[in-house]
Amino acid sequence: MSQLDFEKPVLELEAKIAELRNVNGDNGLNIADEINRMQSKVNRLLTQTYGKLTPQQKVQVARHQERPHFKDYIQGLIKDFTPLAGDRNFGEDHALLGGMGRFRGRSCIILGHEKGSDTESRVKHNFGMARPEGYRKAQRLMHMAEQFQLPIITLVDTAGAYPGVGAEERGQAEAIAKSIETCLRVKVPMISVIIGEGGSGGAIAIATADKIYMLEHSIYSVISPEGCASILWRSASHANDAAVALKLTAQDLYDLKLIDRIISEPIGGAHRKQEETIEAVALQIEKGLNSLTPWDGEKLKQKRRDKFLKMGRAA
Repeated sequence: MSQLDFEKPVLELEAKIAELRNVNGDNGLNIADEINRMQSKVNRLLTQTYGKLTPQQKVQVARHQERPHFKDYIQGLIKDFTPLAGDRNFGEDHALLGGMGRFRGRSCIILGHEKGSDTESRVKHNFGMARPEGYRKAQRLMHMAEQFQLPIITLVDTAGAYPGVGAEERGQAEAIAKSIETCLRVKVPMISVIIGEGGSGGAIAIATADKIYMLEHSIYSVISPEGCASILWRSASHANDAAVALKLTAQDLYDLKLIDRIISEPIGGAHRKQEETIEAVALQIEKGLNSLTPWDGEKLKQKRRDKFLKMGRAA
């Protein structure tokens, strides 16, 4: 498992537990009591550590490479998934994936960012940073969902839209703006979950939904702490200060009424128990869809519009 600085005492204990288990298996020694004692200590340390994470530490957890990614959620949540590729304009974008499938017996359109799990797949998926064709594909799938009256589920995990020259030449800003507009116009239920990083317009382009949920240790912000620090302080070394000022944690955003609910993660974060995390997300999506079903398309669209217009207004 990749190491986080604040997890070192826990990882050291877990390494000792692994050694003891090997001793137990190799020599036939009964040291189960010692293993149980150390495991209890690990659980206490994880509870204490994750109960008081700073915003910058939450950023590190949200970026952990072993958190479940879009493909993991597809495997755990969606049956009969049929991927749909291309924007019918320029090409396919592997950073933003989508398709049709069944979520707990309900047909739906699901789309989201995929960061990749190793060097080769991260390069292929461009680290989850979508280009204009990715957002135009998202628009195409959302229109398809409306045509066939299917709910939309989106899973957000991106540092932001890709800022390269080619992306800008192909209209990155316009593609993101049109994607947000499409989210606001579709007359079917839309559920969005921030599963890791929710970075800038690259995230909100597919997260302008009826219900917005965040995993407990995910983040959602207009800019990364490092980017903010480099602009305001002219140095990325002030990323800690920026993370606090940006109010990017799930808890901050829930208090500001910008999201609808926080989904609890297992003790020690989603990267420790992927299956448990995926099931928690599934339960919340199911509750959200049930609360929106049956639906009146026009009322749903108007309520979604009003929801976003209220954001940031003084009471």
